[in-house]
Amino acid sequence: MKKILLILSFFVAGISVNAQSYTEKDFQQSVSQINTAKTRSDYDNLFQKFFKFTSTKTSEKWQAYYYAAVSIYLKTEMQLKDTSAQNLGESNAMAQKFAIAALTSQPNNAEINTLIGLIYFQKIQMNISQDVQKDTDVIAKTIAKAEESSPDNPRLVILKAKLKEKSGDKADAEILFQKAQSGFEKENSSDITSPTWGRQLIQSTK
Repeated sequence: MKKILLILSFFVAGISVNAQSYTEKDFQQSVSQINTAKTRSDYDNLFQKFFKFTSTKTSEKWQAYYYAAVSIYLKTEMQLKDTSAQNLGESNAMAQKFAIAALTSQPNNAEINTLIGLIYFQKIQMNISQDVQKDTDVIAKTIAKAEESSPDNPRLVILKAKLKEKSGDKADAEILFQKAQSGFEKENSSDITSPTWGRQLIQSTK
């Protein structure tokens, strides 16, 4: 926890020195970059931007917290392929912290609930959960909440696929991953800030 606070204080200091006025165009551009991020540095840079937006965004601040959490979560997913999960627990905890901050003002938001479910699954996957059953129950609750308004959300479908895969049901997991892929191809929103990320998760599980 101390290390998390130290990291956050570092970003706060950076923001104070390089304070910039918020523009919606800047935020939209940062959101679009989530789908093109390839490296740890890319995700770190995105997190710094979204962390800044939590202070400067004039409306819908939950979006800044949400995308800050997404940036850390995706970075951690990428790192899981290359290294032991031993040192990634703090990243997972930080992603959870920002996602819950977003949920505070948007408790019924399907995207936030799905993200929290993915973060908790990541915790279990890394074998750092102190209570697997409790965290599994949290995942089940986030799925149920997200299904109320967005049952075919491709990110939600991926979460279900990951659960199937972990249980050993590879066939159903593959069907769900294919359904998610199809869902991404059908996603079409006029709102540039609407989530479209998640294809990275399909690639990382095959």
